[in-house]
Amino acid sequence: MSSSTDAAPDRLSGLLAEHAALETELADPAVHADASRARRLGRRYAQLAPLVETKRALDAVRDDLAAARELADEDASFAAEAAALEQRVPELEDRLHSLLLPEDPDDDKDVILEIKAGEGGAESALFAGDLLRMYLRYAERRGWATEVLDAVPADLGGYKDVSIAVKSRGDEGIWSRLKFEGGVHRVQRVPVTESQGRIHTSAVGVLVLPEAEEVDVTVDPNDLRIDVFRSSGPGGQSVNTTDSAVRITHVPTGIVVSSQNEKSQLQNRESALRVLRSRLLAAAREEAAAAASDQRRSQVRTVDRSERVRTYNFPESRISDHRVGFKAHNLDQVLDGELDPVIDALTRAHTAELLAGGS
Repeated sequence: MSSSTDAAPDRLSGLLAEHAALETELADPAVHADASRARRLGRRYAQLAPLVETKRALDAVRDDLAAARELADEDASFAAEAAALEQRVPELEDRLHSLLLPEDPDDDKDVILEIKAGEGGAESALFAGDLLRMYLRYAERRGWATEVLDAVPADLGGYKDVSIAVKSRGDEGIWSRLKFEGGVHRVQRVPVTESQGRIHTSAVGVLVLPEAEEVDVTVDPNDLRIDVFRSSGPGGQSVNTTDSAVRITHVPTGIVVSSQNEKSQLQNRESALRVLRSRLLAAAREEAAAAASDQRRSQVRTVDRSERVRTYNFPESRISDHRVGFKAHNLDQVLDGELDPVIDALTRAHTAELLAGGS
């Protein structure tokens, strides 16, 4: 393989210059007076760090190799060192090449994650609750902050529909880890309502959206129809005695979002707008991607078992991700938030696909 520095010198030098500029900006105390800007710059700086470290390591190994080859002419003991360094060069070149692959512009963003019960009725709603707990536990393990934006509980437990915001407390981008979770998640188990002990199959839809900041999406208030209604719990039982729940319809696109989790109408309106902005950003990105390529990011279209991306089989304690052939028999641990192995497998497969397309 040819060197990445030969294949993409302009991109490499541009990213190295960007990292140096960010380092200078972050050293300026005035930058940190704007917490949002400092956080954004810090994330980008951390995102570029592996590239810079790999380039420095590659340069150092090449310098050492040149010196070892020169000394080997006078001292044979340096020949073995030169041979070892020769093996390191292509390894570092390959790593640099992978780090120079096209970036997902949303990788450093926080996310809004929506879980919707589908086929399977009460059992699907119960599993939606299980998935919510899984993602909350995963976020806790990684030190992320979570916030429930909207929740529609089901009569027998679990949720018909629930939305959460997941935010990083540091420089790590949440989207880079959770973007492959979108799709239909299938569960196979004996429902608590099943008296004959038969295994049922149900489906739950997961939609992951990069959270849009106000600078990412402009929403014209004239394009919005806002309705208020009374929040309710399972079975229609009143939770609030005032019309505090909010439903927002974006008229040009027909996108409808709602929020009833907060106590005030103003808070619910802001929560609904957060979800709306993220959906509009995702729709714009998807439209742009579709114009450039027939391949579109896998997300939930309909909550149909046939469109599954992952299966959770309780009798066998097995989790299977059908996109990459990942299988593990530690379902209890996965549902307790140990998601890194399957997410790592999906990330590696995606990187390999990009490498194959860019080779």
